[in-house]
Amino acid sequence: MIGSTTHVRVARPSRDLAAAERFYVDGLGLAVLWRSTERVPGEHDLLMVGPAGASWHFELTHDPERPLEPAPTVDDLFVLYLGAAVEESLVDRLVACGGTRVRAHNPYWDKHGVTVADPDGYRLVLCSRTWG
Repeated sequence: MIGSTTHVRVARPSRDLAAAERFYVDGLGLAVLWRSTERVPGEHDLLMVGPAGASWHFELTHDPERPLEPAPTVDDLFVLYLGAAVEESLVDRLVACGGTRVRAHNPYWDKHGVTVADPDGYRLVLCSRTWG
């Protein structure tokens, strides 16, 4: 049964797991939940990040033997509903950790928050609104 406590994993490729870690951990403040970068033939390198104890996390993958080029669009979004104004210091930290502040494809997100592209080009939206 799918419910409000169902665990969610969002997985996607990354060109550079170290750069992704800087952005999501040092910049955004998520925790490293799991890391596997030992070279095992046929297996991917993995970096799982998220809030400790949460029911969701990102799994970032890199396959050195058959690397995939990330192909984000302007509407591939990871939205965080902060329920408060976006602190400029957080945006500055994300940019210092490899992000790029960008205008949103949908003007709604610029009206209610800030959009930052991660090192692979996927977009993080920091929304000042609450969910619901």
